[in-house]
Amino acid sequence: MRVAFLTTDMREAVSGCTDPQPHLGHAPAALLQGFVNLPGAEVHVVSCLKEPLPSIRQIAPNIFYHGVAVPKIGWLRTGYQGCIRAVRRKLKEIQPDIVHGQGTERDCAISAVFSGFPNVVTIHGNMRSLAKLNRARPFSFFWLAARLEGFVLPRAGGVVCITSYTRNLVQNRARQTWIVPNAVDQSFFEVNAAPDPAGPPVGLCVGQICGYKNQNAFIQSLDALAGEKKFRIVFLGRVSRDAYGTEFLKLVKERPWCEHAGWAGRDELQERMRAASFIAHPTREDNCPMVVLEAMAAGVPVFASKIGGVPDLIEPEKTGLLCDPDRPESLREAVAKLLAGRDFARQMAATAKAEALRRFHPQVIAERHLEIYRQILGGTA
Repeated sequence: MRVAFLTTDMREAVSGCTDPQPHLGHAPAALLQGFVNLPGAEVHVVSCLKEPLPSIRQIAPNIFYHGVAVPKIGWLRTGYQGCIRAVRRKLKEIQPDIVHGQGTERDCAISAVFSGFPNVVTIHGNMRSLAKLNRARPFSFFWLAARLEGFVLPRAGGVVCITSYTRNLVQNRARQTWIVPNAVDQSFFEVNAAPDPAGPPVGLCVGQICGYKNQNAFIQSLDALAGEKKFRIVFLGRVSRDAYGTEFLKLVKERPWCEHAGWAGRDELQERMRAASFIAHPTREDNCPMVVLEAMAAGVPVFASKIGGVPDLIEPEKTGLLCDPDRPESLREAVAKLLAGRDFARQMAATAKAEALRRFHPQVIAERHLEIYRQILGGTA
C-alpha cells in the first residue's frame, strides 16, 4: 500500500537551518517508526516549506521524504491555497493509494481533503476547543484554524481521533471516526528512570509556557508545600511573549525550588526523565499529550489534569494520578502524594510502562492505521 503522509517539518520555522534530516513532530515520527517494520507499507512523507531546504530523499527503506516549497502568500491567510496546490502536484507524481493528513493545526488536513485521493485526517489538537479557551480574536491563528478545522471535518474520508474526547467533539461532523492513540518513540521505552534517592526529588513540567498550559497556577499551588518538603520543579519549554510569560519568569525567579531550563530536544528530555522523580502536566486543555505517554513509556510517575483526552490515558492510582487544574489544593495533593509514597510511585510507574508498551508502541499503532486505510479503500468506512 502506498501512503502519502502529510505532516509539518519543523525545520521551516528555524531560520538558516541546514540539517538535511526532516524534523517531524514526536507523534508522526513515532508512527513512521512503526511503518518501517511493516513491509506492506510504502510511505511518502510530504511537508510544505516556506523556503527550499536541502533534504534527504529516504528516511528508511520504505519511507521517502518530499519537501515542497510554498510562497508566503500560500499559507494561513489564504486558507493554505498555495499548500493545497503544491501538495496536489506532488501527489500526482507519487500516485498514493491513500493520503493521511496529520493534524488540523496547519495545512496538512486541508491538503489531504483536497488532494483528489482517498484520505483520512488525524486530529492532534482540537483547534475549535483551543480557540474557545483562548478567546481567540477574529482573524487570529486560533480563530482561523478553528474555522478551517470545521470546514475539513465533514469533507474528510474519515477522522482518526487520538482519544474519545476528540471523537465526542467531531463525530457529528465526520463521516467515520476511529480512536487510535499516538505512538511513542521507541527510544523512550529504553529510558528506565532512576532518580537519585539521596537527592531532593525533581519534578518535570514539559510544554510551552502559556496560559492554557497553566504553569503559573501550578507554581503558586506549591508554595505551602515547598515550605514543608524539599523538592525542585524544572520547567522545559519556550515562554510565550505576553503577560503570562512575563509573570511566569517572575514567579520562577522568586522561588529557589523552581527552574526554567528552556526548550529541550528529545535527547535532553530523555536525560532529564532518567533523573526525574515525577512528571507534572497541569494543563487546562489537551487531547493526547505526548509528554504523558513518554513519561509512561520511560517509567516516570506522572500526574496530569483530568481534562480532555487525558482520562483515556491514565487509570487513576494505577498508571498515574489525575488532578483538577482549577483547584490549587488538587495540584498540591498530587505532588505531596508522589513525594510521600515513593514505593507507590515506583509501582505505579512500572504498571504504566507495561501499559504503554501494550497500547502506544509504534508497531501497534502503525498496524492499526493500516487497518483503517484498508477500510477506507475497501469502502467499508
